[in-house]
Parts: sequence; structure tokens; C-alpha cells
Amino acid sequence: MHTLNKHALSFGLFSVFLTGLGFTIINPVVPFLLEPYTSSQNQPLVISFLTSIYALCTFLAAPALGTLSDRYGRKPILLFCLLGSALGYLIFGMAGALWLFFLGRIIDGISGGNIATLFAYFSDITPAASRTKIFGWISALVGVGTLLGPTFGGLLAHYGNRVPFYFAAVLSLFNLLYGLFFMPESLSPKERLIKLDPHQLYPFAPLKNLFEIKQLNRLFLAALLLWLPNGALQAIVAQFSLDNFSWQPVQIGLLFSIMGLQDIFSQALIMPFLLKKLTDQSIIKCAIVAELFGYIFMAVSAFTLHPFYFVIGIFIYGFGDSIFAPPFNGTLSKSVTEHQQGQIQGSSQALQALTRILGPIIGGQLYVLFGSCLHGSYPVNRCSDNFQNKKPSKMTVFFYVFRRLIICGKR
Repeated sequence: MHTLNKHALSFGLFSVFLTGLGFTIINPVVPFLLEPYTSSQNQPLVISFLTSIYALCTFLAAPALGTLSDRYGRKPILLFCLLGSALGYLIFGMAGALWLFFLGRIIDGISGGNIATLFAYFSDITPAASRTKIFGWISALVGVGTLLGPTFGGLLAHYGNRVPFYFAAVLSLFNLLYGLFFMPESLSPKERLIKLDPHQLYPFAPLKNLFEIKQLNRLFLAALLLWLPNGALQAIVAQFSLDNFSWQPVQIGLLFSIMGLQDIFSQALIMPFLLKKLTDQSIIKCAIVAELFGYIFMAVSAFTLHPFYFVIGIFIYGFGDSIFAPPFNGTLSKSVTEHQQGQIQGSSQALQALTRILGPIIGGQLYVLFGSCLHGSYPVNRCSDNFQNKKPSKMTVFFYVFRRLIICGKR
């Protein structure tokens, strides 16, 4: 069916926006919500697991939801996902125990796997000639949702740290009711899958094909080493800002929003210029170097306790991150034949999803082990707790002494 009416378009695009929103709305407020339920020493690790569990559930659910929509239709699956998102937000917002926070993110993560179903829905209702334009809208709206999520989270937290989740739940329920009464089903019974194939529900299949194309091994390795710290940064940046600069949700949300705006600016203005002047490989190298210097500036801010270095580091990192994807995907596309395009892009997306799961866990663990000695709320901080409660490692002693020397020098 290729009938693009206003109700189908409105429902689909707003659902895409909510998917992007759901991934980032918790970022500015989650450290403040978790304070009563975790020790200060373990809080960064808990936050990283909350980030990873959402990405893991989305990764596992996406192929299953897409296949189920082929069998039972798009509308029931999409409405089910919206109901799940609303329930996940409400549970997270009302949680009074740590396990309820995880339950809320698990439910919302499973519901967030609806992006594959949304792409299928738009394919059903859009003529082939218009799909590139519509898919461009989808990518843009995911970006807008991801951009506005921290902004909503930070601003609404002014009225209470749980308010952003109630707001997101209301939006999901509104779209659920709109879809229930106005959304047309796009897949007629005769077009549906007759029998489910269990292999189509397996989310790890694309990873098996990852290193079959030998000329891309180094490129995928570079992407892996780039995406892992990116995932770690996304998980701990709010806690890092709180520990080092005592930032509140509004400031943290503003930081994420600036990163999103910078990405839009880089894609619209800087990227076209770079593509004219440099090769894809040169741009990829520039992106890696930029992210490296961004991380260095952020690390310096932990020793100096000066947010100026942190903001500069975020801008440099954000620039590198924004210019990496286009030449990376272009290089992938040019390195394989036409019949391998779907396979290689699917493998790339699977690798990126895997790093969104593993990166936060690695980053959270490293922050617990070392990061608590890099911020300056001395002596009442996690680092001094480590000294009082257990024998510190040599690395912890090094960071502690080095940090104290810098503080004394500033005085």
C-alpha cells in the first residue's frame, strides 16, 4: 500500500521523534534521581548500566519487532511500543527502588526497538520515488528528538527531577491515542508474512559478517575504537559534570543541546566544504585526531576543575564525532559490490549498537576505579572514601597525589 495521508505521516514522524527523545531525556537528571538509592562510589557504574540496558534491549528487540510487524501488521506493534514507552517512563519516574529504575529502562528499551517497524511502515505508505526524502526526514527527526531530549530533561527538572519522565509518558500516550483512532494499517492481510522464521528474530546475525570483507577490517577496527569511548562518554558525562563542576540538570541539558546543534551545523556547513577539499580517508583521520584532542581537554578539566577546558573539549570532540560518519559510510559503500550493500551497512549498524552497550559499561567501571580521584570535592569525596575504607591501588595513589599537587599549586 502506498497511500501517504496526513494521519499516517503525522503519527509516524512523531513516533520517530519520541524514539530519539527517549534515548537522551534521562541524561541530565539521572544522577540526581539515583542519589538516594546508590552510594556515591557506585553511582557512575549504575548510570552506565542503565544506559547499556536500554541500548541492549533496543538491539535485541528491533529485529523481533520488525518481523512481528511483517506477520501481524504495523499498527498493533507500533501501538504496543508506544504503550510500553509510556509505561517505562512512568515506572522510571515513580521508582522508589533501584530495580524499578532498571525495569523502567528495560521496558522503554524494548519499546525503543520500534525503529525498524517505523521504517517498514514508511516503506509501506511511501512510493519508491519519495522514500529517500522521507527517510531523510526520519533521520532528521531522530536527531531533533535526541537533541531536545536533554533540553526537556534539564528544563523540566526545574519543577522536579521526575517531571521529565511524566512529560515523556504523556507524549507517548497522546500519540498512542492518536494512532489508535486515526492511524491506518499499512500492511494488508494478504501482504503479511505467512509464517515466522526464528532466524529472522536473531539480532547477532549481522555481526557474523563483520570481518568477512578483509579490506575493511582496519576501518571497522578504527570505528570500534572510536565508538567505544563515545558510548562511555555519553554514559558518564552528566556524572562527570556534577562531580567536577557541580552542574545542575539545566546546565547538563544545555551542554547536550549544544552538542546536538554543533552536529547539525557541522553536517550542514562544514562537511560539504571538507568533502570538496579532502578524501574520505583524510576526513576520517581528522575526525579521529579531533576526538583525541577533545578527550585530552576533558581530562585536563578534571585536574584543573575549570569548566572552560571541558567545554572546549566537548566542542572539539563533537566536531570530530560529527564529521566521522559520512566519510565512514561512504568508504563502506564504495568498498563493496551492489549486492553487499545491505550486508555491510547492517554489520556496521550492529557494531555501533554493540558499542552503545559495551561502551557505557567500560566507561562506568573506569570512572568508578579512577575517576573518583579526578574531581576536587576534597576531602569528602569518593576518592577519600577509597582511602578510608579500603587499600587504594597504586594508580589511585598516583591520581590522588597528582591532583593534590595541582590544587596546592593553584592556591
